[in-house]
Amino acid sequence: MVVTLRPAIQSDLATVHEIVRAAYTHYIARIGRKPGPMLDNYSALISDGRVYVAERDDTVQGVLVLVPQKDAMLLDNVAVAPEAQGSGIGRRMLEFAEQTAIKAGYGFIKLYTNEAMTENIALYTRFGYAETHRAEERGLRRLYMSKVLGETRNQV
Repeated sequence: MVVTLRPAIQSDLATVHEIVRAAYTHYIARIGRKPGPMLDNYSALISDGRVYVAERDDTVQGVLVLVPQKDAMLLDNVAVAPEAQGSGIGRRMLEFAEQTAIKAGYGFIKLYTNEAMTENIALYTRFGYAETHRAEERGLRRLYMSKVLGETRNQV
């Protein structure tokens, strides 16, 4: 099955919210509050052209948020509908994020995740991201990672 990515539009907003809610709700008990992606203003992010949706069989099954920054592309959120997890949609979104960053002229891509989201950290490590530092921000203990684009081994 083919996975395609396209910029989200406002009519995708309810689906984007539902996928983010479904993908992150199980982390609330682990971290003691809603994860950052559950608090984002997706209407504004869609209006700003930061949100992409992944479709398979004409159904939105993934959400990707990319934020260009001065020094790198920020991979701000990757969320896959629970029923589609393990199907390759997440991998396709990560590839798309890297391709988009390269096309925008960036030499690396960065992200952060809650340090309690160990599954995500393991996934990003498998995809070549390396930890750069940890910090507490807005009451959330975050782990920062980056990846040099165009290389397959772990880089900082």
